[in-house]
Amino acid sequence: MKRLLDSDSLRALSRGCAVLGAGGGGDTYIALLQALQATEDHGPAPLVDLDELPDDSLIMPCGGIGAPTVSIEKIENGNEGERLREQLELLPVAWAAAMGLPVADADGMGRAFPEVPQVTMQLAGISPSPAVITDERGNLIVFSTISGQWMERLERSAADEFGGAASSTEFTLTAGQARGATVRNSVSLAIRIGEAITGAVSDPVAALIAEIRAFRLISGKVSDVERQTRGGWVRGSVVVEGLSTDAGRLIRLELQNENLVALERGKVLASVPDLITVLDSETADAIATERIHYGQRVTVIAFPCDPVWRTEKGIAATGPRAFGYDFDYLPVEELAGATT
Repeated sequence: MKRLLDSDSLRALSRGCAVLGAGGGGDTYIALLQALQATEDHGPAPLVDLDELPDDSLIMPCGGIGAPTVSIEKIENGNEGERLREQLELLPVAWAAAMGLPVADADGMGRAFPEVPQVTMQLAGISPSPAVITDERGNLIVFSTISGQWMERLERSAADEFGGAASSTEFTLTAGQARGATVRNSVSLAIRIGEAITGAVSDPVAALIAEIRAFRLISGKVSDVERQTRGGWVRGSVVVEGLSTDAGRLIRLELQNENLVALERGKVLASVPDLITVLDSETADAIATERIHYGQRVTVIAFPCDPVWRTEKGIAATGPRAFGYDFDYLPVEELAGATT
């Protein structure tokens, strides 16, 4: 066991996950409240390394699917994880704590992506089936599909019918498979990021940038937000107007649940699969796409994704062209680094 996910760890994890979410991934504050309550009711969940688990241990990757704007109002009831497990016989912290299960220090992205097959398990050839999706009412559907793309289509449609958001599990695999098919130590990374922000003496934004070796794209205020929720997605754009040393600059962020691209006068400063995150300029807390609004003072940063997403398969699955953009991926070190 690496550590127990106690209240301090959970608070750090929440802040770190928000940064790694790149604007998406769901509201971490609501998830934190659920995890704190589950920990109070059942005790803290242990965080374990994949190497600690027997090769044939079952790993159940799971989380939310749908539009983040919906999830902040359509709250889970807390029993989703148990229903998912009953159909498959590890989970987000609240579910793991409630069921007495450990949390594996790994995930399938190392960040947040909007589509079901945009996970490392897909790159590794793990089948997405069987998959289970459920909502807070207790509705439950089991899917078996021919591909991750079909899983995305069917689960997205079901989540839309459930009210725009749901809980799901796909790509069930063994611990032996997970060791070569996941982004390892990602939970520990999120905790470390949160601790760096919390422990900053004077400038949490600078502390965070140093911790993750990020590039500061702009500091300023949000001057325009265009956001729509449709078809299980949040789509739109955000314009940040530079202040102080960035006065006169405008950066546009384009989003699909997550921040996909940062543009300045048509020039690409950063793009998926690298991470683009909007921070509160005072606290360094990440601001999700569903909570960003006019007038906020923000700092936009970009930083490298996990190396798996920079492989040929990774770029094909999550690079700019996977989202309909007509340009090739270049690492943020080459794009943003050239402007600093």
